[in-house]
Amino acid sequence: MTSSATKIHPYFKKAPAIRAHASGAGPWAVPDLCAAYSWPTGLAGGGVIAIVELGGGWTHADMVAYFASIHQPLPQIVDVSVDGTKNTPGGDADGEVALDIQIAAAAYYVATGKPATIRVYWADDIAPAVRAAIKDHCDVFSISWGADEADWGSVAARDMEQAAIEAAAAGMVVLAASGDNDSSDGGPSPANVDLPAGCPHIIGCGGTMKTRTTEVVWNESPGNPSGEGTGGGYSILFPMPAWQLAGAAPKGPGRMVPDVAAVADPNTGYEIYYGGSPQVVGGTSAVAPLYAGLLAAAGRKLGFITDKLWQNRGDFVDITQGDNGMYHAGVGPDPCTGLGVPIGKKLDALLGAGSVPTPHPPPITSVRLADAIVWAESALPPHGPLSRHAIQHLVESGLRAHWPKGSTAVRLADAVAWAESDLPHATMTRHAANHFIEHGLTRHWPKGLH
Repeated sequence: MTSSATKIHPYFKKAPAIRAHASGAGPWAVPDLCAAYSWPTGLAGGGVIAIVELGGGWTHADMVAYFASIHQPLPQIVDVSVDGTKNTPGGDADGEVALDIQIAAAAYYVATGKPATIRVYWADDIAPAVRAAIKDHCDVFSISWGADEADWGSVAARDMEQAAIEAAAAGMVVLAASGDNDSSDGGPSPANVDLPAGCPHIIGCGGTMKTRTTEVVWNESPGNPSGEGTGGGYSILFPMPAWQLAGAAPKGPGRMVPDVAAVADPNTGYEIYYGGSPQVVGGTSAVAPLYAGLLAAAGRKLGFITDKLWQNRGDFVDITQGDNGMYHAGVGPDPCTGLGVPIGKKLDALLGAGSVPTPHPPPITSVRLADAIVWAESALPPHGPLSRHAIQHLVESGLRAHWPKGSTAVRLADAVAWAESDLPHATMTRHAANHFIEHGLTRHWPKGLH
C-alpha cells in the first residue's frame, strides 16, 4: 500500500438515528430520486460498471433484500481481487460497499429496465484498480474513496491522473467523490481539495441537500469549512483545464472541484440495505455511483466526456444557494456543486447512443502559436522530476524553435508530431500521449483556432 493509500478513506455518512425532517425532507429511494432528476428510461444500456473498494464487503442476503425492496432484479456482481484484497464483510466500510453497488445498479435499472453488470475491484490502492478495470474493458469506473490532496503528494497524484488518462484513452469514464469535510477536506487550512476527484481526467462529484421542493449546497454547518458537507475548491497540483476556463468556471489557482453534483446530505440521503437491515446514508460517495449508473446506461466507451459536460451547462440544474465554508454557490459553476445536478434525459441526449451525432467541424489545420503555448503550459501534465518552470521553458522554447522565427501559426499536424516526439512523457504510454496531445490541441483551449 502506498503512503497516500494509508490515508484514503470512504466518503459515506450514516444519517442520525433521530431526524427532524422539514416539510418534504427525508431520505430517497433511488428510483424516486432518479425520477426527480428526470432520468431517461428504455435505454439500451450495456455499459459495465466498475467500482473500487479498499475495504469492507457485501453479502448476497443484503443485496437480495435491497433489490426486492425497490422491486428490481439482482444485478450481476463480480468480485475482482487486484492484489489479494478480497470481499470481507463485517467492517465499518460495509456501508460504503453496499451504497456503491446498490445505487449504481438501481440507477442503471431505472434507465434501462435491465439488471446492471457490476465489477467490484478490491485493492489496497486506487490507481492499480483503475488499470485492472481498463484491462477488463469496463466502461465506467466509480470511486467513493479519497483523501486531501496534500496527503497524496505529487508522485501518487500524478500516477492517479495518469491512470485516468489511460482510462480515457480506453473509453472508460472515471468518477470520484469530492469529499465530505467541506472546503477544508479535513486538512489544516480552510481550502483543500480531495483526490482522486481533483485529477483533471476524473469527473469530481459534489453534494447537495435535496428535499422534494428545494436543493441547496450540502453543509451541516453553513459557513464552517471543517464540518460535514461537500468538498470543493481548487487544486494546487493540477492547473485549471481549458474546458473549465471555457465553461466559465470561477478562476482559481488550479483545477476546480467538483464538476457535477447530486444529493449527498445523509438527512436527505439514500435508502440502502446492509448489515441485515435497512439504512439511510449519504455522502458524496453516493453521487459517483449515481452518475455511474446513468452513464453506463447511456452507452459503452464514452471515454473522456468532461469537456462536453462543461460545454453543455444547460444539461444541469444550477445550484445557487449555500456554501461549503470557503466557497459560496452562485449563478453558474462554482466550487460547491460544479455545473449543478443532473437532468438525466438531457445528459443521455448529449452522450448516449440515441443522441444525434454532432457534425464534425471543418478540419483544424493550424493554431495560433501563442494559444498553443498557453494550452501546453497549462494543460500538459508535468511528469517525472521536471519542475513546472522546466516544463514551461521546454514547451515555449520547443514550439518557437521548431518553426520559422516570427511565425504566428503552426500546422496542427506539426505541433502534434513535435509534442509527441519531444515532450517528456516518462510515465505516459505513447498511445496515451498521442490521445492527450491531439485531443488537447484540437479541442481543449477556449479560443484562437484558425
